[in-house]
Amino acid sequence: MPSFDPVSLPIDAVAGEDALIGERLSADWLRQRFANPPRWEPENSGDQAARMADPKARFRAASVLMPIVLRPEGPTLLFTQRTADLKDHAGQISFPGGRREDSDASAIDTALRETEEEIGLARRHIEVIGTLPDYFTGTGYRVTPVAGLITPPFQTVAETREVAEIFEVPLAFLMNGVNHQRRSVDLPEPVGRRSFYTMPYQRYFIWGATAGMLRNLFHFLRG
Repeated sequence: MPSFDPVSLPIDAVAGEDALIGERLSADWLRQRFANPPRWEPENSGDQAARMADPKARFRAASVLMPIVLRPEGPTLLFTQRTADLKDHAGQISFPGGRREDSDASAIDTALRETEEEIGLARRHIEVIGTLPDYFTGTGYRVTPVAGLITPPFQTVAETREVAEIFEVPLAFLMNGVNHQRRSVDLPEPVGRRSFYTMPYQRYFIWGATAGMLRNLFHFLRG
């Protein structure tokens, strides 16, 4: 767990960009966007940029799946809440995923394998449409976000040693800058001041690396 409570921190600012228009949330438009990406720049915060620029940094390869569920009432993103006793990111909201293994053929293979292991979602239900730039975490991972479309019906079964809960959030809510908050905390040196995004939804508090990857998805789809 982090050495601070992100929920209790004051909101520094709200990003506030306009929401994505409805047509950009459709399966066909999402497929076309990943097949023909625009020119765009990932949003690298100060600590993210510092990690990428540090020549001494060593990062472990990992992948997550961004599972876009094609619900009749509108697409959602599927998340997990990690159990409270994990070594890294305990209790936090995350996408299904994990560290790359030597047997994985690619970053996509890692995301699909980890998703099946963590939430029981079989590969046959997942239409991979592309990837986003790697995200570097403060816990030493280089994470490849893999976007996939999921068409119901499907079943999920949580791997209870890692996953406490599986839930979905409307994609329209997450792809609206009004719901993207910035918060900051002052930590002991050498870390110092750290700023990050939060995206609270109902009783779920999305923040940190997961919120950072969502911001990049937002920029990618807006571009």
